[in-house]
Amino acid sequence: MADLFLVRHGETEWSRSGRHTGLTDVPLTEHGRAEARLLAPLIRSHRIGVAFVSPSQRARETAELIGLTDLRVDADLHEWDYGAYEGITTVEILRERPGWFLFTDGVEAGPPEHPGESPKEVGERADRMLSKVHAGLANNEGCVVLVAHGHFLRVLAARWLGLPPADGALFQLATGTVSRLSTEHGRPVIAGWNVRPGS
Repeated sequence: MADLFLVRHGETEWSRSGRHTGLTDVPLTEHGRAEARLLAPLIRSHRIGVAFVSPSQRARETAELIGLTDLRVDADLHEWDYGAYEGITTVEILRERPGWFLFTDGVEAGPPEHPGESPKEVGERADRMLSKVHAGLANNEGCVVLVAHGHFLRVLAARWLGLPPADGALFQLATGTVSRLSTEHGRPVIAGWNVRPGS
């Protein structure tokens, strides 16, 4: 079976400062664009069957800079809806909620346009996305690529391995990186994680 590649978009001003960036459509920085361009050889060396991308401009621009074509924009790939925590940092949240942890505690409700998601809801969205991935891989047309966001891709990796959504906390994921999910003897594995060119 072909592999699944996860691409976290390049740096944005908000990711650089640690602000939770869910549905806010923040563009890449120049450094983020450079990060994306450097990923092209890591992806182009494989035969790509299908590439899915989050609707956000930071993900779409990353995909385009890598050189991916025929992109399928999929709303299931959007970042965790942080609700009331959109745009603020973990340090700021911890001042109000000591001991808070995103992957187990979720977020406080936000406005109607982004009410927030629980870890369970993000896991359900990851499972829907993995159903589409498995359908793409079953066609034997090549690897599947997902270009999306840090917290969501961490949950998706956990679900690939059959772990609960909260175990996405185990997988640190930097901007402008590629990770590879595969199988070994019919069992899901991580074949490469948080890879940057030259690392």
